[in-house]
Amino acid sequence: MAKTVLITGGTRGIGRACAERFMSDGYNVAVIYKADEHSAADMRREGYMAVKADIAEREQVADAVRLVADAFGVIDVLVCNAGISYIAPVLGTEPERADRLINVNLGGVMQCCREALPHIIERRGAIVTVSSMWGQVGASCEAYYSAAKAGVIGWTKALAKELGPSGVRVNCVAPGVIDTDMNAGLDADTVAQLCAETPLGRMGTAADVAAAVAFLSGDDSRFITGQVLGVNGGLII
Repeated sequence: MAKTVLITGGTRGIGRACAERFMSDGYNVAVIYKADEHSAADMRREGYMAVKADIAEREQVADAVRLVADAFGVIDVLVCNAGISYIAPVLGTEPERADRLINVNLGGVMQCCREALPHIIERRGAIVTVSSMWGQVGASCEAYYSAAKAGVIGWTKALAKELGPSGVRVNCVAPGVIDTDMNAGLDADTVAQLCAETPLGRMGTAADVAAAVAFLSGDDSRFITGQVLGVNGGLII
């Protein structure tokens, strides 16, 4: 029986790369998306299950998890990838936007884990969260984003301790500067500077992150839990 993975934010960027990696590894792959109907339709045609939901809304998350579990019978792996960013000083960030940053980037991870946990525990499966290097060291003008991503790391470590006796592993990847839509607005000079500051001399790719997620989800990491794996080319050490 094939294993099943559920990936949030799975229609583009890191999430899409994760979906492709798991599909190539023989998993049943379900993704949650919020608005990208075009990409979701393409993925359905390619054999993925795509479920529309806002991960900041508990009932929508519960419905999405239920649909995936009903479709495949099991959920073995949860990848909490969905996230949003916003660059502005604290005083230049509207309260509603700040709330949304926290509710999606941290609250969404909590909601998804909570709803998927019965299935993951039953399968003695794995959870992989996606934080950021800014959750490790903080970023100027991204205080809310950094705080939420730091919270994801704390949540991962606590959940790993809680679920270890159940045979469930919980780990985190913390990407650095990755060539995705989230960083598409960076100008050429900024990209060049970031690459120069990165020991490996380049931006990361979504596939680089997906490889780390796949590793932390599989049997090769069966004695690893509660860890944060930086996929940042050495920019943060």
